[in-house]
Amino acid sequence: MSETPTSVRGMNDLLPPDSAKWQHLERTCRDLFTRYGYALVRPPVVEHTELFVRGVGEGSDIVGKEMYTFADRSDRSLTLRPELTAGLARAYIEHAMAAKEAVTRWWSLGPVFRYEAINTGRYRQFYQIDCEVYGVAEPTLDAEVIAMLLALYGELGVAPLTMLVNNVGRGEDRSRYRAALVEFLTPHAAGLCADCQRRLVTNPLRVLDCKVEADRRVVAAAPSVLDHLGPEARAHFDTVLATLDELGAPVVVEPRLVRGLDYYTGTVFELTTTAGNLGSQSTIVAGGRYDEMIGDLGGPATPAIGFGIGVERTVLCMPGDPATFVAPVGVFIAARGEAARRRATALAHALRAAGIVVEVEHRDVGMKAQFRRADKLGARYSLALGEAELATGAAKLKEMATRAEHDVTLAELVATVTRLLAA
Repeated sequence: MSETPTSVRGMNDLLPPDSAKWQHLERTCRDLFTRYGYALVRPPVVEHTELFVRGVGEGSDIVGKEMYTFADRSDRSLTLRPELTAGLARAYIEHAMAAKEAVTRWWSLGPVFRYEAINTGRYRQFYQIDCEVYGVAEPTLDAEVIAMLLALYGELGVAPLTMLVNNVGRGEDRSRYRAALVEFLTPHAAGLCADCQRRLVTNPLRVLDCKVEADRRVVAAAPSVLDHLGPEARAHFDTVLATLDELGAPVVVEPRLVRGLDYYTGTVFELTTTAGNLGSQSTIVAGGRYDEMIGDLGGPATPAIGFGIGVERTVLCMPGDPATFVAPVGVFIAARGEAARRRATALAHALRAAGIVVEVEHRDVGMKAQFRRADKLGARYSLALGEAELATGAAKLKEMATRAEHDVTLAELVATVTRLLAA
């Protein structure tokens, strides 16, 4: 480390006013998810490495190349979580949620960690917001989850949006398609990138997700997974699409969509946008069904569906300068002298208890400097307190934009400010 400390590359500080835009996203998610019946869960940041090997998939790029894994002082292999779904699934099993309620709806948010290439909105510590539903196998839920996401981004003002959907099958459907895909890709193996040559052996479906342009040209002619679905999976997907149509939720069927995690079965989806200058990495949300994970991790066989929102990428796509998301200062109290500062502190405390954003100057600086700071903060009103105001119990409440003044008694300050701000 140099003499002046710096952050680890790919792990960034979030500062005001940018943090205000993040808070708006989090509040919007919280309010919408609450209306849909989701409850907040906060799993730990560190999990046993084996959870991700079993849950995410040993053949996935995340487990194979991107995890931050270390041995603790008891020589246990632990990992900074690279995603949220596996940890939430572990919590669902460990706390026997299946025995407590038939349907569980959870949401979570927090940092995740992957050692991967740094790109626009993609870092090594980044943030996700997750929703997961356990205990429902019916396709109408798939449609509800997708429609909820479209509603969320509509509230955030992100446009244009494209929701890509597919069904990657499971069981025999998956085996049939895997065999067909391997048969198609094998003659092209020598021309694939090194990662896809490995994937062809470990997880052929992941070749479809490759971003290398030469490989994308190859898979453009690959067989479609939708042509290999059995009657049950086909009926499930048809009902998803029909329900989405009834909900007025526009989607695009993309047969090449497979997602980068091994645990997906059945319905998968990605939300993409051209907003935010994300370049080729235009996906801001991804998810799907993972009906086998709970059972594979040792819990009861439980259908599940979920998604992860990329917070940094979503914020980049949200319209509005970050400064416009900062809560406006209702009143700035400028004080001259120690006695006035004590009274100013008490008045600010009372105003804040009434729900008003207040800034009070505690430093011993001149009144001109204090009013310059009130202007810089964009305060709606300012109040000057000195010996005269303390003696009379009355002051002038100045409207900063127009410089209009309102006579106010200090005893009625809260009521007066509340009325003026509501006007």
